[in-house]
Amino acid sequence: MGRHFSSFISYAFGKFAAKKFSKPVQNFINISYVKLLGLNMSNFKSPKEYNSLVALFTRALEKEPLIDARINSVISPCDAIVVAAGQINQNRAYQIKGMEYNINELIGLKGNDYKVLEEGEFINFYLSPKDYHRYHFPFDVKVLSLLHIPGKLFPVNIPLLKKKKNLYLENERVVLEILDRFGHKHFIVLIGALNVGKIVVTFEPALKTNINAKRPVLFKYETPKEFKKGELFGWFEMGSTIVVLSQKNAIKWYINENQKVNFGKVIGELNDN
Repeated sequence: MGRHFSSFISYAFGKFAAKKFSKPVQNFINISYVKLLGLNMSNFKSPKEYNSLVALFTRALEKEPLIDARINSVISPCDAIVVAAGQINQNRAYQIKGMEYNINELIGLKGNDYKVLEEGEFINFYLSPKDYHRYHFPFDVKVLSLLHIPGKLFPVNIPLLKKKKNLYLENERVVLEILDRFGHKHFIVLIGALNVGKIVVTFEPALKTNINAKRPVLFKYETPKEFKKGELFGWFEMGSTIVVLSQKNAIKWYINENQKVNFGKVIGELNDN
């Protein structure tokens, strides 16, 4: 089976975005993009400082926020809108109100025998094309595994979330299986979208996304990889979505649907027992 048209579009856009044009042309592209989307560049370099559109997409903050030092605090992993949040019931969560999906399928598990997330929490962060595209760990973690699931690259904007059933399940995604410092299980799911040339995970250079992959690829870490709260672990090369799934009584979120969040803001707390 060939690649979906959305993958071809995203691949082509990614090639264009990665191209380094002459300085005058690149300045025009970058400045036009900033104006078109209304990007707030106050905490970033000037648009003229980026030598490609993808460099502008994946821009680093000039000054990162001060990370809350409390061991059980949870910070926003990114700049985003919370499009859905709630409790997991019968292995079901919601991409947006009225659009449920099976979480086992999202994280690459078959059947209904995986119960660690039952009655746990889910939260969906939508990163728009104008947002900061890097993502950071929301608390101290041990990464047990990373799973790349090939798929399509439909847009994940709010209008399509309301219309297309199982959108998250059809799109390409990268699933991190993690433990927090208290031993609770969580999954962080990075979901691809139209014009996302790549999903980058900095600690796994062998990960290749938006390629003509036929089957999922699992990276299992016999020695878990440990990271601190706020530590960078990758970026989308355009806007997309991050889903966090947590086991029962692991986490308490302080945010609501449709709320805007920014990287580093305290948005919840871990249960310390």
